[in-house]
Amino acid sequence: MHLLTDPLQFDFFLRALAAVALVSVLCALVGAWVVLRGLSYIGDAMSHAVLPGIVGAFLTGGNLLLGALVAAVLTALGIGAIGGRGGLKQDSAIGIVFVGMFALGVVMLSRASTFTTDLSNFLIGNPLGVTVGDLWGALGVTVVVGALLTAVQKELLLASFDPTEARAIGLPVRWLNNLLLILIGLVVVLTVQLVGTTLSVSLLITSSAAARLLARSLKKMMGLAALLGTVGGVTGLYLSYYVNTAPGATIVLVNTAIFLLALLLRRRE
Repeated sequence: MHLLTDPLQFDFFLRALAAVALVSVLCALVGAWVVLRGLSYIGDAMSHAVLPGIVGAFLTGGNLLLGALVAAVLTALGIGAIGGRGGLKQDSAIGIVFVGMFALGVVMLSRASTFTTDLSNFLIGNPLGVTVGDLWGALGVTVVVGALLTAVQKELLLASFDPTEARAIGLPVRWLNNLLLILIGLVVVLTVQLVGTTLSVSLLITSSAAARLLARSLKKMMGLAALLGTVGGVTGLYLSYYVNTAPGATIVLVNTAIFLLALLLRRRE
C-alpha cells in the first residue's frame, strides 16, 4: 500500500492527480466530436496556432491566457470561414490557418529581446506545477463546455453527419461548426497551459479514439474517454514518480498502450 500512499504526501502530486482527472473529462467532452468528425489534426494545430496571441500578450505585458484565447477564437473562425466558403475540406483549412498563425507567432517572437520562463512554461506545460487556481479554472471551463455541448448536442449531431438535412430544416450549420471549433480551441488552450502540448493532444485524441473502438453511443464514448484518460493519467503519474521520468510523456505512453489494448479487444469481437 505504501507504493500508492507515499506520493500522496506531496501537495503537488495531489494537484497533478486532480488536474489530470479534470483535463481528461474536459478533453473527452470535445475529443469525442474531434474523433467522430475526423478532426484529429486540430488539437496539435490549435496548440501551435495560438502562438501569436501568447507572444502578443507577452510583448505588451498582457495576460498570456487571454492572448491565447483570442488567438484560438480567431483560428477557429478562420478555419470555419475557409472551410465553409472556399470549398476546401476542413483538414486543408486547418493546415492553412495553422501554418499561417504559427508563422506569425514566430515572426512576432523574433522581435522579442528575451524569452522568459513564464512564456516557456505556458508553451510547454507541467502537470506537477498546477496550482489550486488552475484547478478551479479548469473546473469552470469543464462546466461551461459541458453545458454548451449538451444544449446543442442533437443539432450538432445532425449538422455533423447530415448537413444537407440540417440546412433544410433551418439549422445554422456554419454557426454550429464555428461553435464547436471555438470550444475545441478553448479546451486546447487551457489544457496546454496545464499539462503541455503533447499530453493535451493525447487526452484529446488517443483516449477518445480508444473509447470510439469500444463504445456504441456518443454519451458512452465521452464517459469512457474520460475514464480511460483518468486511468492513464493516474498510472502515468505514479510511474513517473517511481521511475523518475517526465510525467507528461509517461502519461502519453500509458495512454498509447491503453489505445493499443482497446484496438486488440475490438479486433477480437
